[in-house]
Amino acid sequence: MRWHEITIHTREEITELIASGFHEMGAGGVTIEESGTLAKQRDTSFGQLYDTPLNDIPEGEAIVQAYFADPEDVEALVRQLEEHVRFVRDELDYDVGKATISVREVDEEDWAHSWKQYYKPMRVSDRLTIKPTWESYEPESADEMIIELDPGMAFGTGTHPTTSLCLRTLEREVEPGMELIDVGTGSGVLAIAAAKLGAARVLALDLDPVAVISATENVQLNGVGDRVAVMESDLLGVLRGAGLARGEDGEGAEKAADIGIRLPVKLVVANILAEVILLFVQDVYDVLESGGVYITSGIYKNKEEAVAQGLRQAGFDIERIERDQDWVAIVAKKR
Repeated sequence: MRWHEITIHTREEITELIASGFHEMGAGGVTIEESGTLAKQRDTSFGQLYDTPLNDIPEGEAIVQAYFADPEDVEALVRQLEEHVRFVRDELDYDVGKATISVREVDEEDWAHSWKQYYKPMRVSDRLTIKPTWESYEPESADEMIIELDPGMAFGTGTHPTTSLCLRTLEREVEPGMELIDVGTGSGVLAIAAAKLGAARVLALDLDPVAVISATENVQLNGVGDRVAVMESDLLGVLRGAGLARGEDGEGAEKAADIGIRLPVKLVVANILAEVILLFVQDVYDVLESGGVYITSGIYKNKEEAVAQGLRQAGFDIERIERDQDWVAIVAKKR
């Protein structure tokens, strides 16, 4: 099959925003290549190995490529991308860098599997290691937990700083037997990690039906299907379905059983863009029990204060802030 590859040169801090725009345009796959220079600062506190090849991408810049199968109007896709870039620059106030766009035709084999050679097993915390399904790996210690992951072309490998931040924070916050919700689960890596760390029940949510399929497959692959339920929904949909939405009569305990957990829960984790996080802060507050913990990441450093302020205004106390490169994870507690 012949595909059209649309490439944009941009900044590393907005690659997820650009990728999100490509997904909304109907891309069949998205790849991201960041600077591979030796000067790049990377967290190696857990012995992580970064197999990113050296390249000529300047420090701080990135190339995002999306693939479309036989599109009817490539020029229309380019216009959509240009409009998305303008939104990120003008409305969200991000530096979009060069934002140069190019298009070419490629064979499916050129992109569908080549990225896998750079995705290797990675120790992300004291106990958690992410291993791609096609790689061999032997645990280094008896308490090391292996997360088998096949992210597909549309979802994260779990090695992005925001995901690593969430995984390390989950390791500190998950208590045996607790119930929690993972909002925007993607490949399901956070939900799987929570189950392996001892959570009794995890509800993994995503609005993308393809993500739901990917997460469900990875949940089964890791043998935690009895504790992780994957659902196509947002958090407000869960609240309403459980009868706990604001203004309702609160018959939530019985209805929540239909979705596999009992509301309210002790922990919510969301690794989503900062702008999206701010849209459902109140929903998270409503679904958490008093003293419950909210772990949120996907936050670039220039959005840290805006998210922290939004959390405080909703009734959260900021417990601590974790950082990795230019990315931030915030741990907040419901008052």
